Amino acid sequence: MVVKKWVAGDLDGFFALFIDNLLQLMLVAVLCEQVCGLPASLITHRILPGAALSILGGNLFYSWQAMRLAKTTNRSDVTALPYGINTLSLLAFIFLIMGPLYQETKNPTLVWQAGVFACLLSGILETAGAFVGPWLRRHTPRAALLSSLAGVAITFIAMGFIFQIFASPAIALLPMMIILLAYASRRRLPWGLPGGFVAVLVGTALAWGFKLLGYDFFTQPYQPYTFGFHPPQPVPTEFWAFFTSAKGWSFMAVIFPMALFNLIGSLQNLESAEAAGDAYPTRSSLLANGFFSLLAAVFGSAFPTTIYIGHPAWKSMGARTGYSLANGFVIAALCLFGMITLVLNVIPLEATLGILLWIGIIMTAQAFQEVPKHHAVAVALGLVPALAAWALVLIDTTLQKAGVTLVEMVPRFGNELYINGMIALSQGFLLSSMVLASILVFLIEQKFVRAAMWTLAAGLLSQVGLIHAYTLGSGGVKNSFGFWQAPSFTLAYLAAAVAMLLFARIKPRPAPSAGTS
Repeated sequence: MVVKKWVAGDLDGFFALFIDNLLQLMLVAVLCEQVCGLPASLITHRILPGAALSILGGNLFYSWQAMRLAKTTNRSDVTALPYGINTLSLLAFIFLIMGPLYQETKNPTLVWQAGVFACLLSGILETAGAFVGPWLRRHTPRAALLSSLAGVAITFIAMGFIFQIFASPAIALLPMMIILLAYASRRRLPWGLPGGFVAVLVGTALAWGFKLLGYDFFTQPYQPYTFGFHPPQPVPTEFWAFFTSAKGWSFMAVIFPMALFNLIGSLQNLESAEAAGDAYPTRSSLLANGFFSLLAAVFGSAFPTTIYIGHPAWKSMGARTGYSLANGFVIAALCLFGMITLVLNVIPLEATLGILLWIGIIMTAQAFQEVPKHHAVAVALGLVPALAAWALVLIDTTLQKAGVTLVEMVPRFGNELYINGMIALSQGFLLSSMVLASILVFLIEQKFVRAAMWTLAAGLLSQVGLIHAYTLGSGGVKNSFGFWQAPSFTLAYLAAAVAMLLFARIKPRPAPSAGTS
């Protein structure tokens, strides 16, 4: 069959993916300057062009992969995997590596070098993970993979954006309702116009209309745009001196778990895509994921790229392969010509957030819909660690705005919030979510030995500090990696695993026969 490179739903899909990528690039532009001390010229001339190369290459690959699947299966409804900058890595690298290093050294070149090193090492680890990913995916219950993804979707995506929408109802609420009208009803708008396009158009028109009337609901965030072409350039060879630097390897406490989380997140997204009907090969998908992060680093970007959350949402919009191709080329052009500021000065972000809200709620719903009904309780348990992580962010942000630190306030919380438990649950929350949901799935299925193995895995992860372990100091909550980092959790999980193994040896009592009491 002939695979169409563009269908009507691709326009909606393009707007959703474009806005998602644009949000990440905005964070790069703002946070690298404000938190990491990087000059705007470095961001525009080196970091964004490197990101452009990675984003374009990844979107081309995943579009080709979808076309190949469509031809192989003789289907016309295959949707390419969405792809872009990894939000979790972006924030972790800025706040846990680049920002602290800038505060220590005030050297923006060294800060950029550290970010590139972190991105490169993350790409290497993700590429290596492609060879164990298929095994991990085969032995992990779908409820575990989808629930941790849903936890991120309902908290850091849906909740964060819906607050922003309701903070600016004049320009954001109507676009959100248009998105819900178009996507939830699954009906095309008049004249076949795509809902995402209409929502952005309406929000932009409202913002500029109110501005003309004297109501400043939309403040242009940047100075006027200056045209220029900024081609990607390989980083200088001295950057790789970080491989022999003790300073570089001291960041492994952040880089390794983030690479592991990225690998798990990609596996979850592949599982999500398969649940929606598009089964992509695990190894080649993960290899491409790692390779394009390596490419980003070699050409100066400090931020890995990854398969995005939300494939089912793009599929429900009617997007196929064209949306991914268009996103790759448009985002690359914006980065290479420094046009991110131009877009942000024209289109208010509030007008676009309904699309991201829809993606968040679709992913949450899918976690419950695409698992056996009796596994729903495991999905619910898997949401809890992400809720703890999100609640901790809200508390920490509130305290910072009040001029106090978390370390000052923890003793004063007492037993009102059990803040120490919240912090412990938030550390490595993607892993905790997956492990807890897996344990519960196998307990439900009465597969006690497999449940015990997952419980032992939880003990090992807490023992080395990948989950639950932390230190609390003047800089806030920090990961704690090494030997015997969370002994209380390790011993508790070990005891629970022993109990499950013992329980497996107990023969179940036969069910009472009919008529007996």
